[in-house]
Amino acid sequence: MRAPSSNGHPPGRDRRAVLHPPRDGQPRPDGPPPRVAVIGGGIAGVAAAVALAERGVHVQLVEREPQLGGRLRGWPTTLADGSTVTMSRGFHAFFRQYYNLRALLRRADPLGRALVPMADYPLVDADGHRDTFQGLPRTPPWNALAFALLSPTFGWRDMITGINPVAALPLLDVSVPEVYHRLDDQDAMTFLERVRFPQAARHLAFSVFSRSFFADPRELSAAELITMFHIYFLGSAEGLAFDVAAEPFPQALWDPMADYLTELGVIVTTGAAVREICPGRERRFTVRFGNETAPDTIVADAVVLATDVAGLQRLLAASSRVGRACWRARIMRLRTAPLFLVSRLWLDRPVHPDRPGFLGTSGFGPLDNVSVLERFEGEAARWARRTGGSVVELHAYALTSDAQQGKRRLVEELHRVYPETTAATIVDERHELRADCPLFAPGTFADRPPVTTPDPAVVLAGDFTRIDLPVALMERAATSGLLAANALLARWGLRGHPLWTVPIRGRLAPLRAAARFAKAH
Repeated sequence: MRAPSSNGHPPGRDRRAVLHPPRDGQPRPDGPPPRVAVIGGGIAGVAAAVALAERGVHVQLVEREPQLGGRLRGWPTTLADGSTVTMSRGFHAFFRQYYNLRALLRRADPLGRALVPMADYPLVDADGHRDTFQGLPRTPPWNALAFALLSPTFGWRDMITGINPVAALPLLDVSVPEVYHRLDDQDAMTFLERVRFPQAARHLAFSVFSRSFFADPRELSAAELITMFHIYFLGSAEGLAFDVAAEPFPQALWDPMADYLTELGVIVTTGAAVREICPGRERRFTVRFGNETAPDTIVADAVVLATDVAGLQRLLAASSRVGRACWRARIMRLRTAPLFLVSRLWLDRPVHPDRPGFLGTSGFGPLDNVSVLERFEGEAARWARRTGGSVVELHAYALTSDAQQGKRRLVEELHRVYPETTAATIVDERHELRADCPLFAPGTFADRPPVTTPDPAVVLAGDFTRIDLPVALMERAATSGLLAANALLARWGLRGHPLWTVPIRGRLAPLRAAARFAKAH
């Protein structure tokens, strides 16, 4: 298995996708290779490790959990019926715009079998409105026009007489990172209220985006929401179609990736927390990890810090000589999003056969979406065939109640959305309550740390970093890992890796010009 080559051709169907070429350099070191410790084995850490090792750098990756994958990991569990299944932190959509993440995954899956397309993912609200993305054209602005024309949520009378067109102009005149300088101090809900979208449309078409960040729209930067709308709708011709993992994440993604890392010579250590980074004798750093009384060590010329926010803050608190005081203070100001809850239920009978694999919801209490796993995941499908049941997953983002009440409410709302589940018996259930996603609150963009730090031998990777490109969520994590690796490779005169993104500006020049004219007058 080899890294894909870059021939300048767009990686997807959008001919306007933008290539960000790497800095040139030697393909591999002439002498002894640099040694790098990558701390964190999520998407960002794996991306950095792969990018460095493919250029001949000696890499050791340490992950505190027993599995790779970070927030995309999975682990085995045994159900009450004796079945061994895989639990995870929930459904993830691999959009076609995730050029860098998908290129990373193809390293270990060159035939592209790990991901399968999701035919549709309807959005419903408690008032009975139902929107779908199936059959829409992919190219802007026809995708937006077709969606509005076919949608029962977007009433044309409300759209024409109600919307404030001047307030909506930022949706058309997107430029990254300039949009953050203009609108980061405003929260997403205030922006939507100023635009005066119909309430149902606001919930279905925009709140769904904001809650993808595990945040209430009043706690999310308006610039982040607008950038998301650009990435997924008005800025890209990839459409809103996405793929999902055909098997649980370890089997589909991370076991093959671990094999690829080993093939590259990367030393992977899982189930071991890094306790301290301190100046080294033989090389720049000594990284201590594992057992507290007798820790293992790595000697390294550089480190990639690819943990989550809380893990990074704990590590820096224990590593007083890493970074300058002002930079460390900046890291300590990072915040995490509210609690979210994932409940997976194994039911003794199937849901109705016309239920989609993924359904976005609004107005059903804490319930944000419902997944029927046997519609797309092989392991769940095999369990369902064997038992005659269903595997259903429920998400509550930005949970405001206590965990027990949240679990109960999710099941109650499932019964409202899919009434046939009321008669089902829950054979077994698993619940994941977490609060470790970064929060992109209004006014915080300027203070987000970039991947580079005041110490050129220390780089950051993760979706909490400031990336001045139109990327989000998993794609931001993968892109940050590649950028972190490229920064270190440039130090050593080694060739970097190319990046691809959707266009960094709105793709419709007349609309951009109209937006600028309206702002000027």
